[in-house]
Amino acid sequence: MKSHPIAGLTPGQRAWRHIKGGILILLLIAFACWASWWWLILLPLLIDFYFTRWINWRYLREHPNPTVRLLGGLVEDIIFVVFTVSIIFTYFFQNFAIPSSSLEKTLLIGDYLFVNKLSYGPRVPMTPVAFPLAHNTILGHKSYLDEPSLPYRRLKGFGKVERNDLVVFNFPAGDTVALNMPNPDYYTLCATYGRDAVWSDRAQFGEIVYRPVDRRDHYVKRCIGLPGERFEIRNKQVYIDGKAIANPEKMQYNYFLQTDGRALPQEILDDLEINDRDVQLIYDQRTYQPSSETGTIDGYLRYAGLSFQPTDAEGHYGAIYYLPLTEEMKTRLKAEPYVRAIAVDIAQPQNSTGVYPVDFKTPWTKDNYGPLLIPRRGLKIVLNATAVALYHRCIRNYEGHRLEVQPDGTVLIDGKPSTTYTFQQDYYFMLGDNRDMSADSRYWGFVPEDHIVGKPAFLWLSINSERPLTNGGIRWSRMMRLIHDK
Repeated sequence: MKSHPIAGLTPGQRAWRHIKGGILILLLIAFACWASWWWLILLPLLIDFYFTRWINWRYLREHPNPTVRLLGGLVEDIIFVVFTVSIIFTYFFQNFAIPSSSLEKTLLIGDYLFVNKLSYGPRVPMTPVAFPLAHNTILGHKSYLDEPSLPYRRLKGFGKVERNDLVVFNFPAGDTVALNMPNPDYYTLCATYGRDAVWSDRAQFGEIVYRPVDRRDHYVKRCIGLPGERFEIRNKQVYIDGKAIANPEKMQYNYFLQTDGRALPQEILDDLEINDRDVQLIYDQRTYQPSSETGTIDGYLRYAGLSFQPTDAEGHYGAIYYLPLTEEMKTRLKAEPYVRAIAVDIAQPQNSTGVYPVDFKTPWTKDNYGPLLIPRRGLKIVLNATAVALYHRCIRNYEGHRLEVQPDGTVLIDGKPSTTYTFQQDYYFMLGDNRDMSADSRYWGFVPEDHIVGKPAFLWLSINSERPLTNGGIRWSRMMRLIHDK
């Protein structure tokens, strides 16, 4: 008769096995108290593996057939790794790549980092049946099932979202997505092309799909406005409740830079870590040819609100670039002998389109925006025409109510006439540090509390796709370091 699997162990090995089992059982109980009592389903399995051994856990690895032993061991290892990594990604830390330049110079395109979900408390998965370690697609197909679905629930974390926190969240306007054109978002596409065109032109826009909260694309921005605050931008400066706030240390604006005709040296652009894709040559006196589309350079300067002066007696303007700069970078370039002038780009009302709310006419631009009250849980608003335009997405899309406006102006919520509405969750206003090259809350609105994922914590890899890996492609100085909000 075959001996019990634990019988062959020495007393020391058996004691060590019991100690490990006891520690894991205590950790499982603590995890179940924090996450969900359903996790205690695993308790009998742990007890059997480390103590009783009624199940022959080594069956596949000890099978007489070598092929079964090989495949069985491989399957066991894959299941263990996938299960463990899935738990870590769901409740503790998750890998994330920076896809855009909206937070430069704080975070760069090509930065790979871990997001700390314990900062604000991890969410219990809302779509629990999904392919492991895949977000919303795998091999071009949906990676999850819409049903069963669970209501929003956040576990206790170490803190709450504060001003100037870098925050990873699910893209709020990503609830509906045109697969062939995910950027700009679906609602901006409908405002630009018309809803019928977006739905009917599959060749251009692709299939239109809905995604639940936890399967929407991930974004990372800086939290500037908190629940219940009044947010405003005046000439690029952010005001909260009427008071100017301190700007992030590495915040960037877009500038027009005029030289005497010489090109900006690549060495300086590399030294300042300005991506080639972010530098535009607007005007070069050697090649510029006015046309019916571009007009004269003088007309363009008036259109952009610039007062640059000619660089020679023939009325040429040297070379004019358009690029993002921090205050420190601006000071550095001003000192270069060939730089004649630098002027910040201020969006003109007649040139600015697409700011939130996209379906409501306002004089707002990305540089002069608001004032706008940020909703908080328990805040009651009067449902007039302006309030409906500003907050209907919160009421419909994020809080799940049916909102209708009758021809006589009566507002119906879930079929009942309503003159007021009380918000059910907190909202946040997010901006990018690269203010003029960031698709943020100025364009798609508020970030609901249930969309918050976590805080960037650790940068482990940084790759510059514009350079060969062996010649500046790996940013060694940025790797293996903690990420600081400010």
